[in-house]
Amino acid sequence: MTGSRRKRPGDTFDAIEPPGNAELVAGVVTVTGLVEVLGTLSGSEVWLLGLLVFLPGAASALGTVRQTTFVAVWTAIVVTLSVVLRDRDGGHWLDRLLLILFTLALAATSVYACHRRISREHAMLRLRSTAAAMQRHILHPLPLLTDDVLVNGVYEPLQEERLVGGDIYDVVDSPFGTRVLIGDVQGKGLAAVGSAFAVIGAFREAAHREPTLTGLVDALDAAVVRHNSYALHTGDDERFVTALVVGVDAETEVQAVNCGHVLPHVLYEGTIAIPELEPGVPLGLAELAHEPTTVGWFEFPEGATLLLSTDGLTETRSADGTFYPVDERLTKYVGLPPTELPQALHDDARAFAGPGGPHDDVAVLTVRRSPRL
Repeated sequence: MTGSRRKRPGDTFDAIEPPGNAELVAGVVTVTGLVEVLGTLSGSEVWLLGLLVFLPGAASALGTVRQTTFVAVWTAIVVTLSVVLRDRDGGHWLDRLLLILFTLALAATSVYACHRRISREHAMLRLRSTAAAMQRHILHPLPLLTDDVLVNGVYEPLQEERLVGGDIYDVVDSPFGTRVLIGDVQGKGLAAVGSAFAVIGAFREAAHREPTLTGLVDALDAAVVRHNSYALHTGDDERFVTALVVGVDAETEVQAVNCGHVLPHVLYEGTIAIPELEPGVPLGLAELAHEPTTVGWFEFPEGATLLLSTDGLTETRSADGTFYPVDERLTKYVGLPPTELPQALHDDARAFAGPGGPHDDVAVLTVRRSPRL
């Protein structure tokens, strides 16, 4: 993605950058100087030194252990020397002693807290790096290229801390041509992610085995049914998955099976067409269907772009509850290159939704025929 920072499959994560040593020293010296000046002007030098005891706490939240240790030692020395040198007559010695002890205690606590914070950050970075590596095998980073197509897109889970949401996609270069999957798992949360993984795994295996799209979709449905059976035994809810499976080969026509998903758009020479595909039941509900799985065909000539999305785009709402008008807005961006179109639509939908932003996972893909050499 371009623009503002958003997670993508395969993203890595960096710790918060600590302040530079020169910047830290300058800040500490400046604060110390201000406290000294204010103390002298107010006549309460020793008591204002109490403000310095909070410096190690601030350093522990932002800096390294070494930086926090420097600030802690600096603070302890400044406070101790100031108290000793300015209280030579011994008056109120207990108050002065308590201030020194409090400073030392807070300094030691700050160093310990910084050490714990950095240890947690490193553990989280290792966990996220592992998750990112797993993610590259679950949802392959875009763009994806096969002998038949080039797929670009935008993928953004609703929850920022999750790498994978309920929306899924995949592209497989099979012996029968390129198979493209886009889907949306019912509901949210970890249970929805589990169903997403089940569909993706089944798609990658069955796309190479099944010569027909109907056989491929039947295999995906069976995978969801098996997953739901397991979910029942573990106390989770059953899920269904809306999906669109497209098969692209050297022919100008492509085939597709619509399992209750958002219809695709075909963009060609400034025109926008919505293929007529017979709607089927979502994956996991094939037993309820009265008709067998139906394959639809539509024209996808060289130079055309196939736009696929989930309802995270089509059901984006503005503050007054109005749905994002995809067909209307698409006319504004129909001339964009396929590499830029998904991001443009996604950004436009976010602006349409307003400050609240999208309320669902979002996936927008463009499928462009690879040039034949």
